[in-house]
Amino acid sequence: MKVLIVFGTRPEAIKMAPVVHAFKQHPEFDVRVVSTGQHKELLQPVLDHFDIVPDVSFSAMVDGQTLNQLSQRVLCFMDELLARETPDYVLVHGDTTTSAMAALAAFHRRVPVAHVEAGLRTGDMYAPFPEEMNRSIVGRIAALHFAPTQQAASNLLAEGVNSQTVFVTGNTVIDALYHTRDWLAESGW
Repeated sequence: MKVLIVFGTRPEAIKMAPVVHAFKQHPEFDVRVVSTGQHKELLQPVLDHFDIVPDVSFSAMVDGQTLNQLSQRVLCFMDELLARETPDYVLVHGDTTTSAMAALAAFHRRVPVAHVEAGLRTGDMYAPFPEEMNRSIVGRIAALHFAPTQQAASNLLAEGVNSQTVFVTGNTVIDALYHTRDWLAESGW
């Protein structure tokens, strides 16, 4: 099974690092790590720390661009990538423009999306902006929902998401924290 794990911001990379490493431990998965470069300069130290080298990288950020321009760049990049890679699943995280546009591109290509950190809601589409709308968009598109808490899972169920597609997994940032703790201990800190 070919899986694209897509992120573009520092928080996404931190929270997806344990997912990347878990998938890579299973040879039945052909994993491709994709970075849109939404936070390119902020992202590199995180990738170095977690020993992750993206298989595909893009520089989505352009000085002075609007959210719509960023969205268009990520959407077009992902569309071309999906046509070339033809994955079985696309994994996205949270509530970024990268997540929303990667999920939308996958939807347009009829590729199932798995959403890590699914179901978080504030109930106000402008708070935080644009994150609340991004996470709602991904929630409507996703075939699989990995909720960090029971409350997040309940939010999805209240929105009519099929309970068979919702899994309470905990927050992957905790796994990233444990990784960092172990790294510090091994480094003599």
